[in-house]
Amino acid sequence: QRDRFQTLAEYYRIKHGSIGPLRSWMDRHWTVSRDKIETSELHRLIVALNFPVIYTTNYDRNLEVAFEIHGVEYVKVANARDVSKARRDVPYIVKFHGDFDDDSSLVLTETDYLDRLSFDSPLDVRFRSDALGSTVLFIGYSLSDLNIRLLLHRLWQTWSRSGYEADRPPSFIFMAHRDPVEEAVLARWGITVVTGDDDDPEKGLLGFLSRLAALVEANPSDPPTLESGGELP
Repeated sequence: QRDRFQTLAEYYRIKHGSIGPLRSWMDRHWTVSRDKIETSELHRLIVALNFPVIYTTNYDRNLEVAFEIHGVEYVKVANARDVSKARRDVPYIVKFHGDFDDDSSLVLTETDYLDRLSFDSPLDVRFRSDALGSTVLFIGYSLSDLNIRLLLHRLWQTWSRSGYEADRPPSFIFMAHRDPVEEAVLARWGITVVTGDDDDPEKGLLGFLSRLAALVEANPSDPPTLESGGELP
């Protein structure tokens, strides 16, 4: 379905010459109200966990609004100019597939996605740099998305070819339910799967982030580790 959406967006650009009107429609219909974000426990936890960098493929401003609601400064990074001018003393929200405020940054059409498969855009370079030196936690990404699978594979490939794979910082991905096949493939790429403890995916994610936040709050100078099998201690 996502591939179909990309093709439709491509068709729209061909017929209308730009995606401006489509972007405006998406902005109006995909934005969550400020009131809902204010009462969202998920957004509160994301802010409270104080991640130094958050990469999101969403185009909307929901994360930015959450930071503003909770009074936490942040820097939005959506293009090369933002990368060069970003402050280093506040969290980054990196709009990996672009931002509604900048049509040229959007990765929306089929051509946009195919162009990004080379992973040589400024945001791709920034992500590779961050991922090489930091622990990465992937949340909310579909493993059926070829772009994401290729990204995970490229990270593994970079470390594998370096000769220093044993020194790679750990990386994790949250999955709502266990999948032995995916776990085996991801383990091959150096990614540990973290699973929820509730049949409801949203509740499972909330439970995981709540436990993670509690551990961080209890040991702010000693980041929590995951035990084998992706369980928090």
